[in-house]
Amino acid sequence: MIRRDDIRNVAIIAHVDHGKTTLVDAMLRQSGQFRASQLVGECILDSNDQERERGITILAKNIAISYGPIKINIIDTPGHADFGGEVERTLQMADGALLLVDAFEGPMPQTKFVLRTAFASAIRPIVVINKIDRPEARPDEVLNEVFDTFVELDANEQQLDFPYIFASGRSGFASHDPKATTGDLRPLLDLIVEKVPGPEVDPVEPFRMLCTTLDFSEYVGRIAVGRVATGRVRRGQKVTLIKAGDVRIQGAVDNLMVFDKLGRTDVEEALAGDIVAVVGLGSIDIGDTIADAEAPAALPRIEVGEPTLSMLFTVNDSPLAGEGQFLTSRHLKERLDRELRSNVALRVEPTDERDSFIVSGRGLLHLSVLIESMRREGYELAVGKPQVILKKRNGIDHEPVEYLVVDVPHGQVGPVMELVGSRRGELTKMDVKGTYAHLEFQVPARGLLGLRTRLLSATQGEAIMHHNFHGYQPFRGVIPRRPNGVMVSMVRGPAVAYALDSLQERGTMFVQPGDEVYQGMIIAENARADDMVVNPCKEKKLTNIRAAGSDKNILLKPPRLLTLEIALEYIEADELVEVTPSKIRLRKKELTEEGRKRSERSGGKKVIV
Repeated sequence: MIRRDDIRNVAIIAHVDHGKTTLVDAMLRQSGQFRASQLVGECILDSNDQERERGITILAKNIAISYGPIKINIIDTPGHADFGGEVERTLQMADGALLLVDAFEGPMPQTKFVLRTAFASAIRPIVVINKIDRPEARPDEVLNEVFDTFVELDANEQQLDFPYIFASGRSGFASHDPKATTGDLRPLLDLIVEKVPGPEVDPVEPFRMLCTTLDFSEYVGRIAVGRVATGRVRRGQKVTLIKAGDVRIQGAVDNLMVFDKLGRTDVEEALAGDIVAVVGLGSIDIGDTIADAEAPAALPRIEVGEPTLSMLFTVNDSPLAGEGQFLTSRHLKERLDRELRSNVALRVEPTDERDSFIVSGRGLLHLSVLIESMRREGYELAVGKPQVILKKRNGIDHEPVEYLVVDVPHGQVGPVMELVGSRRGELTKMDVKGTYAHLEFQVPARGLLGLRTRLLSATQGEAIMHHNFHGYQPFRGVIPRRPNGVMVSMVRGPAVAYALDSLQERGTMFVQPGDEVYQGMIIAENARADDMVVNPCKEKKLTNIRAAGSDKNILLKPPRLLTLEIALEYIEADELVEVTPSKIRLRKKELTEEGRKRSERSGGKKVIV
């Protein structure tokens, strides 16, 4: 075995919004290898529309920059635990990692998640205390907190002796002095070259490579991305594709590319340690091994955490269906099958009903990003209430438990404790960070559904909430359901201001005058706990008698806007979210009042009308 010194493979891992993508952008800008036109705008790597809108990284990406004679392959990984499937497999390509921590917030739940994953991959991270130019930054304290986190996660002695540096991704500088305010990123790049080992390779062994990421091109089909584990690979080389179950398929490398700057460059040959993209193996999946045809041997398959949340995906059969381009169960199945090729943390199972599927993922954000992508592509579907996935252990039900962190002003601690406590949450730590109280809980995953909205309402919008998967624990008992019922339309037609004016006194509207409604559609939240059937299309009766002062001005409150995540958290088991390219609507599964009563008699949710 020899160690290559001309290359460094580095993953950048961090909690959401700790400045990871911004720091990579600064490294790209300062490398001097790009035209000005390539660097216009913020967050070059967050090219996906949802990534820019949400301000988070969803898909892992590979880029490469040159620093003197050394090529640095940079892997930008997601920071949210719901996309842990991306983190787990992309770390397989790295020899080192930059762990970014906000100089004010310190280590957060998802920092611990990615750090635990890095330790499991035997990676020794370089700690980067980012955003030291924040007015409230406390870099020295945060550095001590990072050390405590390493100890908490059972880091070994070598990992505890971690290198560290202070930086500001937005201002584009790094320094070993926490009080620095200017400079460039050369100290960080020097630290990467010094502390991240080059890949250890065996050039004599036959070629082997694990597919860790899939790309797709309309022209060449699937493109396998991974790191060459042993040997060397050439364009045109005969290879064997080893799939799950030791299924073997013969093929050839039609084209070979390495990462260069923001794109890829064709090459004739790549060596062990290089991160490459291979074209020509149309049936490849993530986790498959590409091996030399003359001496094929499989590498260990990627292990990804099991899903914790499932939802019903079904064909949209509402009276207003038809807006989208892809409507049928065949369209839905083809799209989900395509997603399975690259989304390794996703599971799809058919149901007893012909037009429905149970889709399972790592969390609500994981599944809502998929639904949002589908609606933007022209798909139309209906989605059921998220359900946690229980496991039987020694005959006892175990449920997924999340590690929840809430930062809130000191005067708002009471409502947070009450809300989380009512959802079976247990306080594990309480601390002070400036003017904010820092609370840490262990709470059942089902208790988090709808919690964010209620937490923001109870704290006047000042609570900051983060969470990630902690593990499975014994079932903690019943959690209170939604306290309010809903108003359900009994007719189809445009909503009328006259009708909404009388209804708004008894609840909060989800629609406004002119919106199309239909029988069974949820048009408002009821102030009481019961569901109520109403007529939002009722118009004022006209007479031929004129009376002064009989008319009144109608003043309607703005309706509550329902984003996809809010709608998914809001619904109950007998309700669906109708998703179209332009609308998010709530509805009952049974559209007719008779159907809902029949469902109630057969054991469904009791509906009082």
